[in-house]
Amino acid sequence: MTQLEFYQAKLAYEIDAADVKAALDAGEKLILIDTRATSAFARETIPGALSLPHRTMSAQTTAALPRDALLVPFCDGIGCNGSTNGAIKLLQLGFRVKELQGGLDWWKRDGYATVGSHAVAASSIHCAC
Repeated sequence: MTQLEFYQAKLAYEIDAADVKAALDAGEKLILIDTRATSAFARETIPGALSLPHRTMSAQTTAALPRDALLVPFCDGIGCNGSTNGAIKLLQLGFRVKELQGGLDWWKRDGYATVGSHAVAASSIHCAC
């Protein structure tokens, strides 16, 4: 694999917060999947995200998800592999997937709001790469 192929592949498999926000604002069919425990989801998550813990993913728990949408699993951040585990399971179940880089942590660092009992407001700090 060449260096160019590596970076192209990386963009095929990952997405950052700014690209997710732009896709959502443009009305693209993208569904955020919070792969953490439901208690973590209740504390704080990304607006519009669905709670689907990676440990419970199966054909039955994902049956209602649209097959034509891009699914974007996420977890707390780079110290958590829940989004990677979720991405693997969703791919095995036949979905299109891109993992959110940096998860909820980088979503907030980019200045985007969250929802839940410990939600944070949006800030004026945006990478918008």
